[in-house]
Amino acid sequence: MSLDLLLGLQWGDEGKGKIVDAITSNYDIIARFQGGPNAGHTIEFDGHKHVLHTIPSGIFNDNSINIIGNGVVIDPAIFLKEINGLNKFNLDLNKNLFISKRAHIILPTHKIIDASSEASKGKKKIGSTLKGIGPTYMDKTGRNGIRVGDIIDDSWQIKYNNLKEKHLKLISNFNQKVELSLDQLEAEFFEGIECIKSFKLIESENYLNNAIIEGKKILAEGAQGSLLDIDFGTYPYVTSSNTTSAGACSGLGVPPNKIKNIRGIFKAYTTRVGSGPFPTELFDSVGEKIRDVGHEYGATTGRDRRCGWLDLVALKYSIQINGVTELNIMKSDVLSSIEKLLVCTSYTIDGEEINFFPYDIDSKDVIPNYIEFKGWDKDITNIKNENDLPLELIEYIDYIESFVQVPIKLISVGPDRKQTIYRNKWTILSFL
Repeated sequence: MSLDLLLGLQWGDEGKGKIVDAITSNYDIIARFQGGPNAGHTIEFDGHKHVLHTIPSGIFNDNSINIIGNGVVIDPAIFLKEINGLNKFNLDLNKNLFISKRAHIILPTHKIIDASSEASKGKKKIGSTLKGIGPTYMDKTGRNGIRVGDIIDDSWQIKYNNLKEKHLKLISNFNQKVELSLDQLEAEFFEGIECIKSFKLIESENYLNNAIIEGKKILAEGAQGSLLDIDFGTYPYVTSSNTTSAGACSGLGVPPNKIKNIRGIFKAYTTRVGSGPFPTELFDSVGEKIRDVGHEYGATTGRDRRCGWLDLVALKYSIQINGVTELNIMKSDVLSSIEKLLVCTSYTIDGEEINFFPYDIDSKDVIPNYIEFKGWDKDITNIKNENDLPLELIEYIDYIESFVQVPIKLISVGPDRKQTIYRNKWTILSFL
């Protein structure tokens, strides 16, 4: 058997958690392959709303195994809070949640480094979530990091103290005052360490490759979005890991030839949190309406998300670098009652029209070129069948499909797992 992959195609917050939760019954194993608690996957079902940061989104399915892969960085304190938050659901977490021994751990001093570094940048801040993600990945690539497997070793405390001392010297060099107490952070950290120890710690690459041989159905779950990829995103306003499909191989230890379907998730519009280029960003009442109706506030940070029109140039770029085989469009209901919709189909830079996503998008004045669509004034949140959707929305979706040349197989019309329309038939029309 092979492995399917699900990832976001914009700047994160596309609704990946809902889709994983909605389709999880089709899979035996859900494996998270990168990122850390800077991600926030929101799941809504049966009147419940829950946000996951580190734990895979299949955790609410009793019949699936959920694996935190080696490419993930874990904050023990946040992990403990997640576990405590799940207690009310009466889940058997010790049965279906496994953690890779190769996953790296976020130390309290990583958070202080993150905050000190961001403070030192002044107006050039990159919009870090201040969760210690970047410094942890820096220690990982610098071969200084502490991994989950280390915490069950007799030399664990020595390794911790040595790295802590290195960090404290670095922090002093920043010469920045930050509102973080090391003593408090450490108290929460070590309590979280004990929580991690209570779970099954595994060689996840061995587990997953054996599962493939055994014919298990596996879904690899990505965090954040493709435009935040450390290599292919809007650098330097990116995250510290590979959020694209290639990251699933290195983040889980599975070979590329075992990946079968790649499901790309995108919103019917575009959002981003923090700093960085955003060609189609809206600064008017329409942008505010999208934010309010779509509840576009960061699940992790609580920050307002910047909102704008759908950018098909950026979307096609993400599809290209990921090898996406099918698409899911999210939050189409948010656009209801907007009279006129715009979609970006190319950019103009220095008087030249281009139809690709450029390297220097941050350093140039990028002018988006739009085409216009008629909106729809109908509540679609209770619609169960594609044929009952407004014609204007169908035309909107058909155009997107034709532009990117990948089928849209799922339409989300609301936040609950039940507010999902699966397309049985699709035809990529030629509008171009």
